[in-house]
Amino acid sequence: MPALGHAIRTSSRFLPVLRTPLSSISARTYATVEPISKLGESMSATQPPKSPKETSNISEPASENAKMKTFHIYRWSPDHPTEKPRMQSYTLDLNKTGPMVLDALIRIKNEVDPTLTFRRSCREGICGSCAMNIDGVNTLACLCTNALFSCVLKQTEDWLTDIWSERIGRIPSSTSHEARIYPLPHTYVVKDLVPDLTQFYKQYKSIKPYLQRETKSEDGLENRQSPAERKKLDGLYECILCACCSTSCPSYWWNSETYLGPAVLLQSYRWLADSRDEHKAERKAMLDNSMSLYRCHTILNCSRTCPKGLNPGKAIAEIKKSMAFT
Repeated sequence: MPALGHAIRTSSRFLPVLRTPLSSISARTYATVEPISKLGESMSATQPPKSPKETSNISEPASENAKMKTFHIYRWSPDHPTEKPRMQSYTLDLNKTGPMVLDALIRIKNEVDPTLTFRRSCREGICGSCAMNIDGVNTLACLCTNALFSCVLKQTEDWLTDIWSERIGRIPSSTSHEARIYPLPHTYVVKDLVPDLTQFYKQYKSIKPYLQRETKSEDGLENRQSPAERKKLDGLYECILCACCSTSCPSYWWNSETYLGPAVLLQSYRWLADSRDEHKAERKAMLDNSMSLYRCHTILNCSRTCPKGLNPGKAIAEIKKSMAFT
């Protein structure tokens, strides 16, 4: 199964758009299938980061009984498009930092380096804004209920506490483990830990993610469902579109222009499974080609990495089954 760590892709699909710079936004990188040029390659934000020897370390002063932990964070700025990405190291006292990885990032930005850029909003695992790759796992920095970070702490005295902390998204308390944080793999980098999800949201829009129905209810009020019909939507409607699953999928890495990916297909099945929707045939016809659905090869990285504990692989299998028997 392909590893997720260090998965910042360097192929020809990751190129910046070369245009007259009107502002720093114009230096963002976008999807393209144009042949790679030397200039484009030199300006690509998705080249491999510089080696650790070329990075700098910013450390806060250590106090008595300090619990210092180092975070290596992927950095790239469109303000300097010709510079290669690099890993910036920050060392924080965990006694002064909240328990979640997002707490560490916010503290770095507020107190150490205001140039660090990342997305965040709810801090509750609802909005999906802070999706990123932490120690090789796509997860939410604020609340990753399903993620297991890559550090192995069983040789430490407090390994039980640390492993439980990992399960609920806390910073592993072992200071010997240095965390490594990257943007979502195989995406275009806008800046630092901010991925460009333009293509992802275009694909979501293409499945018409809303109820399509012409028949009105008899009383003109709600379109009712039985408890059994409603139960079929459990495990589907909870998706927050964080893109953790899609960006962990090798099939999506290589075919993201045409393959819809796990997140969008799970959302598609959410409407196929909805008893109130009357456009199921149209929805299936949209998926009835060799690329939109059938590029899924059941690798199941999607189900393993979902921070909400959902199972996109099962949803995709249900779509295939319904396509085969109808």
